[in-house]
Amino acid sequence: MVDLLSVTDLTVGFATENGTARVLDHVSFAMRPGEIMGLVGESGCGKTTLARAILGVLPNNAAIASGSISFAQTDLLGRDTAAIRGRDITFIPQDPFGSFSPLFSVGDQIGELMRWKSPDRAPGDTGYTRTRRRADAARIQAALAAVQLPDIERLLRKYPHELSGGQRQRVMVAMALLPEPKLVIADEPTTALDVTIQAQILKLLRQLATERGASVLFTTHDLGTAWEICDRVTVMYAGQEAETAPVADFFARPRHPYTAALLDSLPTQGAALLGIPGDVPSPFAPPPGCRFHPRCPRATDLCRASHNETAEPAPGHFVRCHHPNEWPIQDGGPAS
Repeated sequence: MVDLLSVTDLTVGFATENGTARVLDHVSFAMRPGEIMGLVGESGCGKTTLARAILGVLPNNAAIASGSISFAQTDLLGRDTAAIRGRDITFIPQDPFGSFSPLFSVGDQIGELMRWKSPDRAPGDTGYTRTRRRADAARIQAALAAVQLPDIERLLRKYPHELSGGQRQRVMVAMALLPEPKLVIADEPTTALDVTIQAQILKLLRQLATERGASVLFTTHDLGTAWEICDRVTVMYAGQEAETAPVADFFARPRHPYTAALLDSLPTQGAALLGIPGDVPSPFAPPPGCRFHPRCPRATDLCRASHNETAEPAPGHFVRCHHPNEWPIQDGGPAS
């Protein structure tokens, strides 16, 4: 199967007054058509920067030093991606309220999206015919119904502040799916919601992505969320991908010592909380060799001196480690 998205050897640095911070360091991973990939990591690991690099919306002080991003066999770094962003690749933000304009109704903002990103719009078409407007209005109604929003006509007349957080995020999910994209990038889309609404949004997102054949790149710091929604998981550490595996294999048989420590740190009833000794390295002065070696109980001189390449110790299971091994963890996913 040909990969839908392929990131190869991607390095991104941010120019700051303290020097260049290497936020992504030779990152490589791939996504298949129709799958949900979890991009997991703690704050500052680079997962949001990776998502924004794919979208082509890095800040002005960011520079891509090396690597490539291929989407549907198109080089995203070698061409203007305006025709792809918002149509073939769409985005669900972490903060739905900050992504709406407070000055326009929900209906006006969805209508403006469809004017430019409708599946019926031909490239270069600047007009908006009555026929296409009617077809888009029907699509909007169907999409909002699919995300289980009631009284759609009334909702479209409302302003964003008149909607609850869960309603705003459902509207964002609908807007991300309206252009009929091949890939949806969801950047921690349930972080600001309470637990009950989180579960509803996750179930809805997976259901709609499956029905419509869209792939989803789902960034999160929550391993429980990754277990619930993802087909495969990539865990990142200090700007590098540490491990990628099918979700069941990822939780049952982690191969990277950081992944194993991360899973061991999940709360378990009746057991003491475990942490990972040491600190995440600075992106301004990362350690030589493996970035995890200062905190790794299995580190050797090879780990401290040599940049570790990605290995495949089991089919479909990739790990960036000189000494990959099985680290037995409880079966059945993360503890509740």
